[in-house]
Amino acid sequence: MAKAPTSDSPASLPRPLPLLIAGPTAAGKSEIALLLAEKTGGEIVSVDSMQVYRGLDLGTAKPAAADRARVPHHLIDVVDLSEPFDAAKFASLAHKAVAEIQARGQVPILCGGTGLYFKVFLEGLGAAPPADEKLRAGLEAMPLPDLLRELAERDPVTYDKIDRQNPRRVIRAVEVIRLTGKPFSQQKAGWKAEGRRQKAEGFGLSRRPEELRKRINARVDEMFRRGLVAETEQLLKHGLAQNKTAMQALGYRQVIEHLRGERSLSETIELVKIRTRQFAKRQMTWFRGQMDLNWVEIGPVDAPHTIVERVLSHR
Repeated sequence: MAKAPTSDSPASLPRPLPLLIAGPTAAGKSEIALLLAEKTGGEIVSVDSMQVYRGLDLGTAKPAAADRARVPHHLIDVVDLSEPFDAAKFASLAHKAVAEIQARGQVPILCGGTGLYFKVFLEGLGAAPPADEKLRAGLEAMPLPDLLRELAERDPVTYDKIDRQNPRRVIRAVEVIRLTGKPFSQQKAGWKAEGRRQKAEGFGLSRRPEELRKRINARVDEMFRRGLVAETEQLLKHGLAQNKTAMQALGYRQVIEHLRGERSLSETIELVKIRTRQFAKRQMTWFRGQMDLNWVEIGPVDAPHTIVERVLSHR
């Protein structure tokens, strides 16, 4: 017979609230989350739509093996490139991981830059219809300018806000409009949770634009120095080009275009830097507009442990 929980057993203690560490790429989220986990007795849950894929290592700045040995990490390397993964799957796995971490009396630290994944974790899934395979195939065959033109005509609100360089998101928006006859922006406004809203403490990490630009440029240079081109070549053998979601990962698509002879390596590196800076700007806009976060600006000379103390002082 199982023993009843004692007064000081993990099952009898209040469950620690999840701690959210969000912000743009290259802001330093992973390092801060790692130190926070060590300081608070926590475990990290990755909130990154690309780190879930096995093999996408350099291009997604996946935590090093040494860091993952220091602190348990979750939702990294959970699917192969041949497997589908979406926000609904993330929400299911994230809530399971958080519950298990809390049951151990540890602090779940959700860290990443995928805003949609944070949103589904906190608020649940929206009521938009599931994908229609026949319609989706037809939309995928359409030129992106034609899709954008239709989106602008039928849903100017979404057109103004959407990442127009991301075909996957544009296709989904047009697909929902055609299936429902309603603007995609109205579908998203109907977002509602299953049950009550997930409680959490949220923090956003930011840096001044010039500092973030330097960090992004340095990160991209390091990715290529460590072998992003060779990694991409290997991933192509395992179905990278057929995975429409993974192909949206910054760096890989541009490297594939380089391998096809569309541009030189130096031009490719510069393009990845530009695309990453544009992406970071969109992330900041999204997080400031969509999430209620306590913002912590990191200066160029701020030591990581001082940022950790600033985060903890807000709790």
